[in-house]
Amino acid sequence: MAIYRLLQRQAFGPEDVTAICAAYENALVELKLERTDARTGPLAKRIIEIAQTGVRDPAMICELAIKEIGIP
Repeated sequence: MAIYRLLQRQAFGPEDVTAICAAYENALVELKLERTDARTGPLAKRIIEIAQTGVRDPAMICELAIKEIGIP
C-alpha cells in the first residue's frame, strides 16, 4: 500500500506531506520492507496518525511508528 493514496484523503499542507513521505520512506528502508509488503499498510496508517497529532519531524514520526507498530 502506498502512503500517497492515503494522503489524498487527508488535509495536510505541502510541507507536512513532504515530512510524512520522508518518514514513510525512512521506515521502509529501516525495516527493509518492499512497498508490496502487507505490513506497509498499517505502517502508513500509523505514520499518518502520528502526523495528525502535530509531529512533523520525519525522524521522530518514523521512530514512533516503528516502535508503536512493532514490526520486527
